[in-house]
Amino acid sequence: MARSTNRRRRAPFGARVLGARDQGPRQLRLRVQLLLTGLLLVTNVFGALVVFVVNMWAIPSPDPTREMVIALAIAVPAYVLLGVVVGVLAGTAGAFRALRWATQPGVDPSPAVRARALRVPLWLTLIQFAIWAAGTVLFTVLASVIQPSRALGTGLTVGIGAIVVSGVAYLVTEFSLRPIAARALSDRRVTGRLRGVGVGPRMMLFWVTGSAAPVTGLLIAAVLALTRDEATLDQLAIVTIVLCTIALLTGALITTLNTRAVVAPILSVRDALQEVEKGDLDVDVPVYDGTELGQLQSGFNAMAAGLRERERIRDLFGRHVGHEVAAAAAAVRTGEIPLGGETLTASVLFVDLVGSTTYATTHSPAEVVAMLNRFFGVVVDEVTARHGLVNKFLGDAVLAVFGAPVEAADHAALALACGRRMAERLAAEVPEVGFGIGIATGPVVAGNVGHEQRFEYTVIGDAVNSASRLTDLAKETPGRVLAALDSVASAAERAEGEAGHWVADGERLLRGRTEPTPVAVPTR
Repeated sequence: MARSTNRRRRAPFGARVLGARDQGPRQLRLRVQLLLTGLLLVTNVFGALVVFVVNMWAIPSPDPTREMVIALAIAVPAYVLLGVVVGVLAGTAGAFRALRWATQPGVDPSPAVRARALRVPLWLTLIQFAIWAAGTVLFTVLASVIQPSRALGTGLTVGIGAIVVSGVAYLVTEFSLRPIAARALSDRRVTGRLRGVGVGPRMMLFWVTGSAAPVTGLLIAAVLALTRDEATLDQLAIVTIVLCTIALLTGALITTLNTRAVVAPILSVRDALQEVEKGDLDVDVPVYDGTELGQLQSGFNAMAAGLRERERIRDLFGRHVGHEVAAAAAAVRTGEIPLGGETLTASVLFVDLVGSTTYATTHSPAEVVAMLNRFFGVVVDEVTARHGLVNKFLGDAVLAVFGAPVEAADHAALALACGRRMAERLAAEVPEVGFGIGIATGPVVAGNVGHEQRFEYTVIGDAVNSASRLTDLAKETPGRVLAALDSVASAAERAEGEAGHWVADGERLLRGRTEPTPVAVPTR
């Protein structure tokens, strides 16, 4: 995984030689110009050498005459030089006029300018083909005038060379311009083919240039050899060896380049998917292909953006209602979230401030907000640390639940421990106001209350009312924490350690009750 991530960062466009995504305009221009010039130059020189070898030794034609040798010695270097100047230098210079926006800082190109930039590989390929097509006509006519018996072989070899060189030129040009294409597609969703040929037609095209064209040359050479009465077995063997070697080399070259062009975008998406699988949603891939492969890259980026937005909403939802409630709601299929709830036994903790109204009249709003944030911070920290749910913020009071919506066998012990620790921290961290904490355990109904279009998760039951009433009494109790003795008894059944921190403190008559409630307070 680490190797995939590092590789993607070092080679975001599929090869380190293409540089980083954030390289400067000057560096990008120099890099792309050197790559284009160098690769097209090598392609043309390689094509010329292949044509020369095939024409001299692999085509069953009469040996060239002295006049033909002299003419070729003059015409071939001159035309190759002209082709290099026109095709490589002039072609790349023209291409960079269309790409100037990508190599200048602060330029926001129009859609038409971006589309023209994406067509540059095809345009440069057509220039290469035109130069080689003109060379095919020129050398065929030259052979027809000086040595007609070599005209057919010359036309065939140069013509096939034109096809092969054009195919290679398209691949190397598209490769060199990936950083430019990425900038042209940086803020655009690729939903259809924008340039070039699709993956299927591309495979057929490069089968023609990498396999069909060389094999066709081999077939034609065999036919020419059969039509010559003086052809010997040794000549046929030489022709076969040379042409098969060239066919294998050109086929391997075209296949390798084409494979890298197709696989590189797929690998970029694969590596990014592995990062998403590990939980890193802040990831995207550079979109540098205008075909179906670009749709794949762009589709991944849209998916990652959707996942980031979904996670942001999920986090926000969890902050509002509690992550346990959010997780339970997310587990229910869309449209099937029921209203109502289930009856279960849970522990409820209620905490309320004392003197907050007086504090607000003598302090600025900013100071009041800061105090409330410290108060809520302590409450949320302690409840969350014990897997409770902060169910409601009620002005300067908080209702927390333990054992719902996620059941916990030791919910009473968790609520009691939370109340003790919360009281200690509030006394130390929010000393400017008082507080009261009440804890009760009993049956509650926990579920969604409201309308099917707008509801909230809450708990309703006698334990909630008891906790609220105990909170009022706790404000006048030393330590400011009161728990129903039933909570301590329930904790003793599940977690004896926590029950040992509490001691019975008589009975209290809760507001609205006719019978007193046994209570407990933390031991001193």
